[in-house]
Amino acid sequence: MVYAVVRAGGRQEKVEVGSVVVLDRIAADKNGNIELVPVLLVDGDKITHGAKDLAKVKVVAEVLGDERGPKIVIQKFKNKTGYKKRQGHRQEQTRIKITSIGL
Repeated sequence: MVYAVVRAGGRQEKVEVGSVVVLDRIAADKNGNIELVPVLLVDGDKITHGAKDLAKVKVVAEVLGDERGPKIVIQKFKNKTGYKKRQGHRQEQTRIKITSIGL
């Protein structure tokens, strides 16, 4: 079983070929592909984690689409002062599918 841990969107994600992952918004190239930076590669019993060895590894993903995350409501309130504030936020996200992990 081959899988990789990649750095994407300020986090690390464990990915395999064919897995679908939702990340923070990433711009794709003209073909709709993204190359992710690997942090760790596991190929059966062989584990690759050195920077020189990982520089040769390519993790390529196909962009399935851009979307927005769930609505988050931020509320602030201070008692006895009449202060209250309400704010909403929806995170921009990209859904990708891993197409290849290899040297």
